[in-house]
Amino acid sequence: MSEHQNPTHSVELLRTATNRYVARNADGAEVAFGRGEGLLSPVELLLAAIAGCSAIDVDTVTSRSTEPTGFRIGASGRKITEDGGGSRLADVNLSFHLAFPDDEGGRKAAGLVDRLVRLSHDKYCTVSRTVEHATPVEFETEVRVGGGPATTNR
Repeated sequence: MSEHQNPTHSVELLRTATNRYVARNADGAEVAFGRGEGLLSPVELLLAAIAGCSAIDVDTVTSRSTEPTGFRIGASGRKITEDGGGSRLADVNLSFHLAFPDDEGGRKAAGLVDRLVRLSHDKYCTVSRTVEHATPVEFETEVRVGGGPATTNR
């Protein structure tokens, strides 16, 4: 398969202050997040990513028929602590609140929404599908002290 069919996605995270970070993609788009006033937390970013992925799937198709008059998706999840002490989200829910004009294009778009939401969940939304499939996350570390050589661990 070509690289176009299976693209690699990446971001770089930079610390800007204690508990404040900026994620930047290869195109230079940035989002600030962290812990503190005016910032989304990493968990809230995850919920936004899940909602945003499905929003794009639904919006791309429905907007071919008409421009929505309202488009809001609520994303929620409950933080739980597992027996071993690890935390994760449970009961993740997306709540779609869409409105379209009362005309032929609006009725067509409205009639597509349920199917598009299901297709996004079942097939197209890489973010929610990744979360649901419990994709392993690997890491490596490189730590330097002073001017000495870096120590890398996997």
